[in-house]
Amino acid sequence: MIMLSIDEIRKKAISWLNKEFNEETRKEVQYMLDNDEKRLIDAFYQDLEFGTGGLRGIMGAGTNRMNIYTLGMATQGLANYIIKQCGNSGIKVAIAHDCRNNSRYFAETTANIFSANGFEVYLFESLRPTPELSFAIRHYKCNSGVVITASHNPPEYNGYKAYWNDGGQVVAPHDTAIIDEVRKIKSVNEIKFNGKKENIKIIGKETDDLFLKEVTKMSLNPEVINKYSDIAIVYTPIHGTGIKMVPPALKQFGFKNIISVPEQDIIDGNFPTVKSPNPEEPDALKMAINKAEESGAELVMATDPDADRLGLAVKNKKREFILLNGNQTGVILIWYILSQYKERNMYKGNEYIIKTIVTTDLIEKIAEYYNVEYVNVLTGFKFFAEYIRENEGNKKYIGGGEESYGFLPGDYVRDKDAVASCSLAAEATAWAKSKGKSLYDLLLDIYVEYGFYKEKLVNIVRKGKEGADEIKAMMTEYRNNPPLKINNSRVVRINDYENQFSLDIVKKIKTGINLIKSDVLQFFLEDGSKISVRPSGTEPKIKFYFSVNTKLSSSDKFSETEKILDNRINDIIKDLKLS
Repeated sequence: MIMLSIDEIRKKAISWLNKEFNEETRKEVQYMLDNDEKRLIDAFYQDLEFGTGGLRGIMGAGTNRMNIYTLGMATQGLANYIIKQCGNSGIKVAIAHDCRNNSRYFAETTANIFSANGFEVYLFESLRPTPELSFAIRHYKCNSGVVITASHNPPEYNGYKAYWNDGGQVVAPHDTAIIDEVRKIKSVNEIKFNGKKENIKIIGKETDDLFLKEVTKMSLNPEVINKYSDIAIVYTPIHGTGIKMVPPALKQFGFKNIISVPEQDIIDGNFPTVKSPNPEEPDALKMAINKAEESGAELVMATDPDADRLGLAVKNKKREFILLNGNQTGVILIWYILSQYKERNMYKGNEYIIKTIVTTDLIEKIAEYYNVEYVNVLTGFKFFAEYIRENEGNKKYIGGGEESYGFLPGDYVRDKDAVASCSLAAEATAWAKSKGKSLYDLLLDIYVEYGFYKEKLVNIVRKGKEGADEIKAMMTEYRNNPPLKINNSRVVRINDYENQFSLDIVKKIKTGINLIKSDVLQFFLEDGSKISVRPSGTEPKIKFYFSVNTKLSSSDKFSETEKILDNRINDIIKDLKLS
């Protein structure tokens, strides 16, 4: 990253006072120049770039902010790149957006720019889930697509995710090539803001129906749902796009007793009922759990604002609701898919699943048991899509997920899909009930059979330029001076995805890693623990992933065994001085 001086930053900001910027933008920039140097630096010290989740940032004026100009440069750069790749005629793109403040405005701005470039644009009539955007790109045979969303980030954020013709987010070489095109734009005057309305087609129900038809195909046990269709399920979209598709999907699967949280069914980019619209956060599911306790429901489900992430709450043996983490949800769904494929004689011998390198290795143990290939990819569902595309026609993808609450059953969508995942989780609950069990019982059975894996994620937030520098220094220190022991257990292997090697410290053997470069480090300990460290690609934080495991002799021993694993994780965190 090129570091700008304050004089260079001020010069950059002053250029935003020109007449091509609207009055609101000019006023905000002038205020920062006159009154708020720190805010000015954060707004202009860098340009927003595509990370693992695309373009994402705080809304406001500045090159490091989400606004119609940074979005416009991204869109014009993307348009220029598409033309270079695909020619200048017959190009089609699809656009969707979530519930956030300015999302519709940003989506319409994006549509106008694409249409002004001569593209045929499919713009959803109102907010829709991210997975439906991926589906629409594939269905309408688009060259590209965009969804306006900042996922589960706080209300002040918005974002822009670019997709390629397979319905997956852009990957190398497209991602950096698009940025190169964006950087060639020296003035906002080069952005074609004046859209051609005749090039914009509004889509809605007809696309919804086609999408739901594919979602319903993911059902593995329709006869079980028919028998247990009255299972009480509480669902909340947390003010987001899930309200459009999740309840209809559940009903189309066959579930009849879907209980809503009316206060959170209201579409609102300020997310008034939660501190954070993130299904990873316990507070985000609090209202839904209260509703479930009142109604006697067996399952609670929540989706984030763009409905690609899923949070679940299930009843434990004391009949109390507990939250599942993303690893646990992924384990249950993978086990359910693989076991039902076997039970129903669906295997052809070419099936495979995908997980990310920081997702629980318990999924690998389950795949090995069912003799199904498993693939590890870097963090981000764009790498799922890339692998599926590269192996299309040879191997069959049947499911996969990541620890951050994303899961994708089937390949009709090429991004994480909480709509289908909600439906499959409800079906797994019905199947468990048909065996006299709960979803929680099913999870404990998996632990007993394959091993008890416990994970924890620690995020260290460091905002702004100073924070970015600190995060970079932390990664450099871990890379140059790796620990020899962690929590009194020897480090036996180090995976460095930036330098693309795996070092077996015991055997002193270094081998290559066959993945693209990524700023990730992993430390494997002699006691089976694993620590992964990486800066977030979309947020101002560095992430530490901890995984420990042991045998679970019986479900009755779960609580005491869990305490042992929790203590081990806490001791690792203390040893690394992160607490």
